[in-house]
Amino acid sequence: MVVPSAGRADPLSEPHQPPIEFSSFHQRLPWWGADLQTLRDTIRSERLLEDLSSALTIDLGGADALLARLSLPQQEAPRALVVLIAGLGGCVDGPGIRRLAAYLVAAGVAVLRLNMRGAGAGRPLASGTYAALCNRDLLPALQQARQLAIQLAAGKRSLPLFGVGLSLGGTMLLNAQLEQPLLDGLACISSPLDLVECADQFDRPRNRLYRRWVLRRLRQLTLEDPHGVSPAERALLQGPKRVRSLQAFDAAITAPRWGHASLAAYYTAASPLQPLRAAMEARHALPPILLLHSADDPWVPVAAHLELARQAQRWRCSWLDTVITARGGHNGFHSRDHIERLEGGSTVSWADQQTMAWLKGRWITGARVGRGKQQIPDAGYRV
Repeated sequence: MVVPSAGRADPLSEPHQPPIEFSSFHQRLPWWGADLQTLRDTIRSERLLEDLSSALTIDLGGADALLARLSLPQQEAPRALVVLIAGLGGCVDGPGIRRLAAYLVAAGVAVLRLNMRGAGAGRPLASGTYAALCNRDLLPALQQARQLAIQLAAGKRSLPLFGVGLSLGGTMLLNAQLEQPLLDGLACISSPLDLVECADQFDRPRNRLYRRWVLRRLRQLTLEDPHGVSPAERALLQGPKRVRSLQAFDAAITAPRWGHASLAAYYTAASPLQPLRAAMEARHALPPILLLHSADDPWVPVAAHLELARQAQRWRCSWLDTVITARGGHNGFHSRDHIERLEGGSTVSWADQQTMAWLKGRWITGARVGRGKQQIPDAGYRV
């Protein structure tokens, strides 16, 4: 809890409205427009060096475990440990998450890429599938990441431990951090804050190709469950009666498997927007959080991010930093400016650069608070 100094006015006691800044991002040809920005990492292969990471098993108790990949700097002791989590249908071997991991490692950071329940090569290690709210899996994983940060600290108390979540990976980390703040800071790129709005947008006709692609991956992931699926579930995953929308999949599979009475109950519990608002209003101090989002994201509406950023401005919230660009797509942000290339030739995204700069500001200064800076489109922008 933030407590004002004696004899001074509480800076959080009165709303204020500072000038709104515009965050500069310029698209790089040929990745022009929201959809090409979104699809770039899928349709263009990354020129990455061989993955030299080592496999780690995260024990969840009982028979279940998660699979992670640990990458360490080769030339120096690590300055921090970052836990990376991919988005819906993704895993640690995706091009975007591997590129970001390589960029962080090149800067002297240890990186733990974490496959959530059922994802990627970790599919045989656990029954079921992950969800936007999966704290019973993620909190033990983050506790073990903290132990790893202590082991890597070379005599110090602990390396700084940060999280970076891409898309739904950021939502998962936010929900875990709101229950138990185990991370020293968290960056979320294109992450849903309101699952109802996100599911509505994702199921719109303009997103039918995205929807078919994601649902195919989710159905396959579920059908490959080593403990099998029930006959009722199989009928909803295969054949003519298979689910054809994200909301139908979550209602049939995700919500009941994670103990929610209904789809609405799941979406309400798994949406971090209201808990974040409540933390601001209660003047509860959290470790720093960065939200990076594009106003033209075709998957995740920007309205919740704008609402939260404006509330943070009014209440002088110091732990939340928000960067909202006019363009960039969903987890795209392929910029024409300040181009950096990794060894091997892969081009770092603008979001990778912003995330690195923000994290570096945390581990160099040891800051346990953010800048409280809200960079959002100018007043002429309308949702």
